[in-house]
Amino acid sequence: MSHTPAKAEFVPLNIAVLTVSDTRSLDNDTSGQALVDRLEAAGHCLGAREIVKDDVYQMRAVTSRWIADPEIHVIVSTGGTGFSGRDSTPEAMAPLFDKTIEGFGEYFRQVSAGQIGTSTIQSRALGGLANGTVIFCLPGSTGACRTGWDEVIAEQLDHRHKPCNFVTLILKHLQDQAES
Repeated sequence: MSHTPAKAEFVPLNIAVLTVSDTRSLDNDTSGQALVDRLEAAGHCLGAREIVKDDVYQMRAVTSRWIADPEIHVIVSTGGTGFSGRDSTPEAMAPLFDKTIEGFGEYFRQVSAGQIGTSTIQSRALGGLANGTVIFCLPGSTGACRTGWDEVIAEQLDHRHKPCNFVTLILKHLQDQAES
């Protein structure tokens, strides 16, 4: 259910997309491309895009660089959130968060249950805030990326969505940075 008033103004954000995979390239990264397509269709800008192996330190290196970049407002990652062998996105990302967005993973799993049933419990999707940057970590399937964006992330990155959204926090952080 959307609470988007018609009078508010859209604020485009710079969003970085990180694909976590030992096997994907830009040519076959359908999940990362689904996120790029959706963020651009929504009116946001692709701030950066990378593919890294499912390695805690490679993920942290790229994500830390983006967190430190004032031009990147949001990071959306895909992959590495399950329980298989090298899946380590939660272990890589959670220590970088200043605050955890508990409701993101909870709501993502709730929405996903209608599509994949009890298999949703195997998703360790998570979100957080770090240095004013909003971070969402989604599973690696293209369907999960579509669900995550369409059902959760899109509204939270739309300044017109009420009663609250993450754009307000991003804009406040940018204003505070400009004043200091």
